[in-house]
Amino acid sequence: MIVTIDGPAGAGKSSIAKIAADRLGFEFLDTGALYRAMTLAAIRAQVDFSDTQEIIRFSSTVDIQWDGQRVLLKGEDVSAQIRTPPVTDAIRFVADLPDSRSRLSEIQRQVSTGRNMVTEGRDQGSEVFSDAECKIFLTASPEERARRRHQQLADMGRPVPLEEILRAQDRRDEEDRSREIGALRPADDASIIESDGMTTDDVLELILKIVRSKIAEQS
Repeated sequence: MIVTIDGPAGAGKSSIAKIAADRLGFEFLDTGALYRAMTLAAIRAQVDFSDTQEIIRFSSTVDIQWDGQRVLLKGEDVSAQIRTPPVTDAIRFVADLPDSRSRLSEIQRQVSTGRNMVTEGRDQGSEVFSDAECKIFLTASPEERARRRHQQLADMGRPVPLEEILRAQDRRDEEDRSREIGALRPADDASIIESDGMTTDDVLELILKIVRSKIAEQS
């Protein structure tokens, strides 16, 4: 079974997806990490992000692997480097191109073939895994998501003003919703979870309930 968890930045879908996969005995695929890895590789190679054809050519050659826990570039573990602000700021240049999205989507589908897997991202249920058996769209208000990110960065020793995080988040939300390809939207058959006022455990238990219900339907 493929379980997709989509939603906007800061909704907590990545951490929840990892825990849910563990509780279900499923594998976890962080698809956003693959996009970030390609973006990091392009930054390192000094790819001109204003040159679409150069990005397309580069994306067809970059060596990205996923070993179940880490994302690798030419064998180097870049799981930490892909989470830095320069990568976040530039990822749209890769994510909006049909050619690079097509390649990465195919990699994701190949990795998931024949496996029980939880995958998260922006368009996993609506596009990449449109035939997934269980689709969830996890969201929260902009203010709540910004507060969570603010606390997360502070815990990492990287304090950033809350107002700055909210402004950047709002820009990203608008960009993600208006993309011609891979736009942020819930799949028509997705279960939507609004997580304001919910604890992580509350969200997790609701997701597990939804997934187990889908498993029972298939039995």
